[in-house]
Amino acid sequence: MNPALLERAQKIRLMAFDVDGVMTDGTLFLADDGQEYKGFHSLDGHGLKMLKSTGVQLAIITGRTSRVVEHRAKNLGIDIIHQGAHDKRVVYEALCRDLGLACDATAYMGDDVVDLPVMRRAGLAITVPAAPELVKAHSHYTTVREAGHGAVREACELLMRAQGTLDAALAPYLA
Repeated sequence: MNPALLERAQKIRLMAFDVDGVMTDGTLFLADDGQEYKGFHSLDGHGLKMLKSTGVQLAIITGRTSRVVEHRAKNLGIDIIHQGAHDKRVVYEALCRDLGLACDATAYMGDDVVDLPVMRRAGLAITVPAAPELVKAHSHYTTVREAGHGAVREACELLMRAQGTLDAALAPYLA
């Protein structure tokens, strides 16, 4: 990890995520009755639980609204969830104010241009390999793993490694 990335990651107290194209591979499954289905990776889920256990707060800020996202967030213990956020920047800034956090103490993981207003303000901006080049250009880190296939886990472990909490999070599994 390069020193600049390490320094940014050490400051993070809130990690926020987009959903489609970050927590999922971006595919939207819509049934004839309008029901929406999304696929989430279990590696990502456990990474989120481990990161939360270290004291980093988790949030979801997404433009779409889906009951599936509510269920996933509840399952993972993510209490801060903003759906239907058409202006993610406004939601993000209000969240920072409400939590009393400076922007440099936050990280955001997004995958498309609608995420740039938040990514450009966050202390650490993370994206995925399939993101447009413009998004990659404004990111501090692009995951190796693809969205919906362990990219969120990689981001969580990056933060824990930088903050010195990864070994302790993994210790129970090595005992």
